[in-house]
Amino acid sequence: MDRRDLLKGMAAAAAASVAPAGLSQTRRGRARNVLLLISDDQGLDLGCYGVPIRTPRIDRLAGEGTRFTQGFAAVSSCSPSRAVINSGLYTHQNGMYGLQHDIHHQSLLPGIETLPSLLRRAGHATALVGKKHVGPDSAFPYEAELVPERSGIRDVRELAIAASSFIRSTDDRPFFVTIAYSDPHRAAVDYGNDRPWPGVKPARYDPRKVPVPSHLPDLPAVRADLAEYYESVSRLDSGVGMVLDDLAATGRADDTLVIFLSDNGRPFPGAKTNLYDAGLHLPLIIRAPGSATAVNDAMVSWVDIAPTILEWTGVAAPTAYALSGRSLLPLLGRRADPQRDAVFASHDFHEINQYYPMRAIRTRTHNYILNLASPLDYPIAGDVAGSPAWKAISADPAIRLGKRTQAAYLKRDAEELYDLTRDPDELGNVAADPAYAGVKRTLAERLHAMRAATKDPWLAGQTDPYSHMGRP
Repeated sequence: MDRRDLLKGMAAAAAASVAPAGLSQTRRGRARNVLLLISDDQGLDLGCYGVPIRTPRIDRLAGEGTRFTQGFAAVSSCSPSRAVINSGLYTHQNGMYGLQHDIHHQSLLPGIETLPSLLRRAGHATALVGKKHVGPDSAFPYEAELVPERSGIRDVRELAIAASSFIRSTDDRPFFVTIAYSDPHRAAVDYGNDRPWPGVKPARYDPRKVPVPSHLPDLPAVRADLAEYYESVSRLDSGVGMVLDDLAATGRADDTLVIFLSDNGRPFPGAKTNLYDAGLHLPLIIRAPGSATAVNDAMVSWVDIAPTILEWTGVAAPTAYALSGRSLLPLLGRRADPQRDAVFASHDFHEINQYYPMRAIRTRTHNYILNLASPLDYPIAGDVAGSPAWKAISADPAIRLGKRTQAAYLKRDAEELYDLTRDPDELGNVAADPAYAGVKRTLAERLHAMRAATKDPWLAGQTDPYSHMGRP
């Protein structure tokens, strides 16, 4: 039996073993399916966002749905961000404070409900294809995990085959399928670009011509690193195209909500694990059957993803606590929502030895960051620390991260405030400038109110931060 037949068999067996009673033939044509596509460590790097790289299939998806220009992760770290997406709660609420795998060993708090648990209980066929990186397993009870999680899976055709096989096996049941890619996360060698992949025509990039983001210096090593990263993004694009083609072939595209987004910023210094723009400002594209196409500039957050999916499927949210986000369905096909004028972010640590709790509020004009452990040096994520880009930068302390000094990057003030209208690269901290005292006070008050409402354990006076979860 070859790999494709094995995957089909796994999908069929998983669907047959848990098919719930009461879902009749009348559901066909009225199902509310969800296909959630999550890229890994991808910044705002797509052709449809103005970056000159080759991503025609995701660009086409953007032209068929609503492309959000102001979409923000609620944390710039893999496991915490995926937990936010699946729970609708900030990382300091759901307990996924850092990475889940290996010695880091972070997990959701008891009692937290997730999309796979809520939708499966409501009768949806649920599958995870690709990277999991969240826990505990009991909180993510997918019927099937069709591609066993392993380090650095890059075979986007295998992911597409597994997903479409499962979808075909669900018959009349609505489905919730998450495809979690490894691209464009760093790999042991060149983002996985060191070998050919089935069905993928490699998109090579000339390091001399690649765009260099403003938070990075223009060095040969940085350019070479970016060229490999962009190639991985283009492979991701090929895989997304395969999945969408297969979805259309199954006849289920007309009743399926498709969401594409990234978990956190690109794996370079100044982006991943940071609450600066490059760490949080990410692609978000949503295609809903019957919805008009649009480019929407409302400020939206990854805490909004779970409420969106629950509203689309008609599945009730948890009753023990309130979700922190709001559904994005009312924004589809629209250009704006003036009431959505701010997003929040919450970071605790990435790897277990990289404690650096931060909270932030970002509006259209300002970014206010509260560094709760500012006496500490800012930690560098392991994969970033070992990258060709960081090695070239850190070899000379005089080299800047874009225009930011390495010293300022590694040792941060307790409060950071940036005027994004005058300083989009977030270089000049105006938190101590009397001219910005009123702005800082307003943003600090809004951030404090959010932390109090979400019972942030890092907020003084939260003696029972999980009382809203019904803990004894």
